[in-house]
Amino acid sequence: MTAGNSAAPTTAAADRPPMGWNSWDSYGTTVTEAEVLANARFLAEHLAPLGWDTVVIDIDWSDPSARSHGYNVDAPLTIDAHGRLLPDPGRFPSAAGGAGFGPLAEQLHALGLRLGIHVMRGIPRRAVAANSPVLGSSLCASDIADPTNSCEWNPHMVGIDHSVPGADAYYDSVLALYAGWGVDFLKVDDMLWPYQAAEIEAFSAAIAGCGRPMQLSLSPGRDLSLTRLDHLREHATMWRICDDLWDRWEDVEANFARFARWAPHAGPDGWPDGDMLPLGRIGIRAERGEPRDDLLTPHERRTLMTLWVIARSPLMVGGDLPGSDPATIALLQNAGVLAVHAGATSSREIFREDPLILWTADGARGEMYVAGFNVGEEELTVSIDAQDVGLPAQGLGEIIELWSGQTVPTREVAAQSDAARGVAPGSTAIDVRIPRHGAVLLRHRPR
Repeated sequence: MTAGNSAAPTTAAADRPPMGWNSWDSYGTTVTEAEVLANARFLAEHLAPLGWDTVVIDIDWSDPSARSHGYNVDAPLTIDAHGRLLPDPGRFPSAAGGAGFGPLAEQLHALGLRLGIHVMRGIPRRAVAANSPVLGSSLCASDIADPTNSCEWNPHMVGIDHSVPGADAYYDSVLALYAGWGVDFLKVDDMLWPYQAAEIEAFSAAIAGCGRPMQLSLSPGRDLSLTRLDHLREHATMWRICDDLWDRWEDVEANFARFARWAPHAGPDGWPDGDMLPLGRIGIRAERGEPRDDLLTPHERRTLMTLWVIARSPLMVGGDLPGSDPATIALLQNAGVLAVHAGATSSREIFREDPLILWTADGARGEMYVAGFNVGEEELTVSIDAQDVGLPAQGLGEIIELWSGQTVPTREVAAQSDAARGVAPGSTAIDVRIPRHGAVLLRHRPR
């Protein structure tokens, strides 16, 4: 496929948003094979039965000099004779002898998990300097390199000039390598800011031709316009809608508006991604901050999870799982909450008058889900009119708050009163109390 052509979707479909673990928030550029396997085993034992099935090795797995808090200029990346990155065997011993990630993929697959790896778009500067021959082509790296379209924040790669006939052979060779390793998921970076349409199309086409289904995740997502939706759906499984998200309330709160714009378009055609979940033990050797338990409050963690779940964002937890506290792990194990993520439809924000934000979504068996958020600085006690969230005026039956498992009080309102201000006479009040920066997630089942 030549950049610019349209085609049927070329990446592996996902009937639910992808879920798993990503090494970035904990280990930045420095994760080792032992750390990947420790998290994979924890995932398989404690989270995989609930749908968490993908283990993603993030950026710079080829750099033997990788460090926390940044990237190394002119890093001695491990590459083969054709300019393709290989895992650093010092950090990934099973990759020695040219085995790549194949042995690690076998171990993950034996656990019932899927292997994901991070990739930068383009071709390594070191391959260009060596003028490495492009496998399957008469071209060399310098023939296809486009230094005018290089990543502005990572020094390792330069873009590819897809106007050069045969330039797509490089990505074809890279994807053939990954397919041979048994890779299932690719997080491809520096694709969306600015929007790299030709690179997206070429990478997507290379996946389609590699002979192995792979899900494609695009990053980083800063300033992403909804006008790109059709193109993204055609070529990717998921795409970021924000810059990197960290353990700060302002990062979480900023995604309310983005999800309100993007979530109505989430579905098997593609999943808007609010970035990984910076929950648990993070910053161990990361790009930002020092080793810590994440700095969000328990209520803010629940808000993050509730928003990502009802918006049906991919869920990639970033904390080191074996080192995270049991309360964080429990947050990832709520089957009722994760059922919303797996099977809800028509997710949408229906109300925003700060401090209260309301979302609804439909369930597969007639359920209605309601998420209530308090973005204010004080606890919020509110009576929600059942009709304002799409529920019947009367005869509601039981409503369950999914995080706590508790029944939510409701009462039919006969006349206007201060006790149910804002609830129409003849309707039903749903009484909720939402902590500062907190959330509730309600499930209504028809009688």
